[in-house]
Amino acid sequence: MKLHELSPAAGSKKDVKRIGRGAGSGQGKTAGKGHKGQKARAGRGMRPGFEGGQMPLQRRVPKRGFNNIFAKEIVSVNVCSLDRVFKDGDVVDAAALKQSGLIKKELDGIKILGNGDIAKKLTVQVNAYSKTAKEKIEAAGGKAEVV
Repeated sequence: MKLHELSPAAGSKKDVKRIGRGAGSGQGKTAGKGHKGQKARAGRGMRPGFEGGQMPLQRRVPKRGFNNIFAKEIVSVNVCSLDRVFKDGDVVDAAALKQSGLIKKELDGIKILGNGDIAKKLTVQVNAYSKTAKEKIEAAGGKAEVV
């Protein structure tokens, strides 16, 4: 293969639409802009949300709530999910939870909640536990360690 034999992949290059080049081109006369009006003029850019002088939607709708920039996003997992996914004697940490598919991202922390039952001895190492979750894990013979 030589440099002069190189060509782009089929369909990756598209010809530029040449507007205003006569009636035969299909884009002559008004060049695809229709007849007159604000949208046919040069430099016509209207900002997104502009409604022709009518009060725009984002100003008609009342403001509500606020976004707390200091809020921590905690991922929660129930003990019944741990019982379903892990084997007896496993160590459950953030990496194991991610690999098993119970969580997608660690975010700011992981909390185990007490919904359901657990019958396996698991060593769970996460950021937080609910009171019932900790009791259920320890009642099954496992350990609930805070990381």
